[in-house]
Amino acid sequence: MSSVGIFIPVRLDSTRLPGKAKANIAGKPMMIWVAEQAVAANAGDVILACADKELADLAHKYGYKAIYTGGNHFAGTDCVHAAYKACGKLYDIVVNVQGDLPALDPAIVAKIIHNLRESGADIATAAAPIQSESERTNPNVVKAIIAFNGRALYFTRTASPHGTGDDFHHVGIYAFRAAALDRFVKLPQTPLEKRERLEQLRALENGMTISVAQVDKAPHGVDTPEDLEFIRKKMEISV
Repeated sequence: MSSVGIFIPVRLDSTRLPGKAKANIAGKPMMIWVAEQAVAANAGDVILACADKELADLAHKYGYKAIYTGGNHFAGTDCVHAAYKACGKLYDIVVNVQGDLPALDPAIVAKIIHNLRESGADIATAAAPIQSESERTNPNVVKAIIAFNGRALYFTRTASPHGTGDDFHHVGIYAFRAAALDRFVKLPQTPLEKRERLEQLRALENGMTISVAQVDKAPHGVDTPEDLEFIRKKMEISV
């Protein structure tokens, strides 16, 4: 069985919601909720990749392994790669779990890893059926366009594709083969990546393959103060 490292990139200087990684949700910092869900997937080692030493200290306080990467990384994947290279262990599969998914279903993480192993792709991710027209047309909801064989053809913020059929909400969790991650972070940004503001398009534009696991529901991410209040109410009821 291939070895798996699950890395959670977190930072304090989030543009829309500064400090959200340590935001209190039902008595615990958001990043700790994410770490707990990643551990519950029972799929590999869980490590927090921290752009700020304060967050690394917070992770250690709660008993989690954390690596301080510094804040000079362009994107979460770059932070994950830096933490992977510094962790002292060579994993076959490196997973990037966003640090703003406190209500993440652990089964999604496990399913993405399984999909990567079975598909032969360079990268695996997930998508869930879109439930409403407002979700379909919302530019903050990234749409995954998936071929009949489960391979990603494109990702976009626009409502796509045209015509009748299922549309999919992309879940921004990625499992990389280690060699694919090493290659990806060395590639320059591509025109479509810049246009859509979606780093996974860099992989597609350079001929890398992305397999998409279909899941029932996309987890609610925390990007704005409104998102945070929604999650707080939801999780205070559930705990």
